[in-house]
Amino acid sequence: MVRRRAICSPKGGVGKTTIACNLAAVSAHSGKKTLVIDLDPQGASTSYLLGSEENRLNVTLTAFFEEILYRTLNPKGLPACIHRTPFAGLDLIPSHPDLEYLAEILESRHKLDALKAALRALSDYDEVYIDTPPALNFYTRAALIAADGCLVPFDCDHLSRRGLYRLLNFVREVQANHNADLVLEGIIVNQFQVAAKLPKRIVCELIEEGLPVFHSLLSSSIKIRESRERALPMVYLEPRHNVTMQFMALYGELNA
Repeated sequence: MVRRRAICSPKGGVGKTTIACNLAAVSAHSGKKTLVIDLDPQGASTSYLLGSEENRLNVTLTAFFEEILYRTLNPKGLPACIHRTPFAGLDLIPSHPDLEYLAEILESRHKLDALKAALRALSDYDEVYIDTPPALNFYTRAALIAADGCLVPFDCDHLSRRGLYRLLNFVREVQANHNADLVLEGIIVNQFQVAAKLPKRIVCELIEEGLPVFHSLLSSSIKIRESRERALPMVYLEPRHNVTMQFMALYGELNA
């Protein structure tokens, strides 16, 4: 059975792409056939997983949405947009800046279910991770409609907390109107500082509110920046690093 997860936050800089790509890398490294879908027009996951190879892409996610909109004579569908990454078992559907202008057209033509239908027909994978834009827009809603589960990155500050509550309301709306089977799998605390009092207090407060916070906390580390610059997820860059172990522990919680 394919497990499809959307990684969502209306706030930028909380680690959405880092979490999506590193969980997917751990999944592939553990032997599961894994797919990342980059729904963010900024293309951060595309850069992370392909590095300089992204400049050679001919077919991106825009091709799929343009087929949906303009009903081309010989549609190739979502499979035509899939690219192999340098990592065994890990594939990518890359983003493109043109997704930005396509969003308004797709929304006006009521194409919210297009991604869900295409993903249901794509049964070759064990796990799918959907990286969404830092906004509660068409693409984030389409991802949640297509997904089985939602993961919410969270860094421990006031703005991130406000964004968290906005997203939780957004998820409830999608569950009520579009995808009753969508599960909020949990909140992923990112860039956690063990020595600081504020992050600990905020995490405790979220747990007291009954929110599903994962036990595995992700530390802040310069190695993450190096990982992104070298287009090497942590499990490939430094398998024994503390942050790598944290991603592996988080993956274990997800699949417990």
